[in-house]
Amino acid sequence: MELDHIAVAGETLAAATAHVEAVLGIAPQQGGEHAVFHTHNTLLGLEDGLYLEAIAINPAAPAPDRPRWFDLDRFAGQPRLTNWICRCEDLDATLAALPDGFGAPVSLQRGDLRWRMAVPENGVLPFDNCAPALIEWEGDAHPATRLNPSGARLEALRVSHPEAQALAELLGPHLSDKRMTFQTGPARLDADIKVAGVTRVLA
Repeated sequence: MELDHIAVAGETLAAATAHVEAVLGIAPQQGGEHAVFHTHNTLLGLEDGLYLEAIAINPAAPAPDRPRWFDLDRFAGQPRLTNWICRCEDLDATLAALPDGFGAPVSLQRGDLRWRMAVPENGVLPFDNCAPALIEWEGDAHPATRLNPSGARLEALRVSHPEAQALAELLGPHLSDKRMTFQTGPARLDADIKVAGVTRVLA
């Protein structure tokens, strides 16, 4: 698996998007709506083939028939960095090599973008949502290649959790990324993103 993108959630998409712009000084682009989970997003291209997603429940869509991904049904408070997403070449094989709790594959599509995402039945990822969500893109289409260059680069992504060492050991055989660090503390994520020579912390 390898890092694919990071997600900032908000009670509204406007709030999540404004948080990204306030911290980084760059306005995310229009994204789209998600079937199945009935959320919507805006997107910001990052260097190295990564991107950032601001996401929230879509109030204009009907309620889904299952809990939403990224635990959005329980989201409350100020917008914040809530999730990191790793892509897999073979989602089923990756899930088979991990303990239960990472979810079952759900097939999704937006326009010509097609992907499979592992989503837990209750919408909550292991380690209080500090474990990565897992995605497998189908075909060559990927959001990062379609976004305007922003010049922003992810330099570090820190995962804090009371059982951070256990999470690091669990992911160790599957993920090697020098930008990732795991530290013991309250459950949270924060990212160092360099914009125009200045490192800004997105939390």
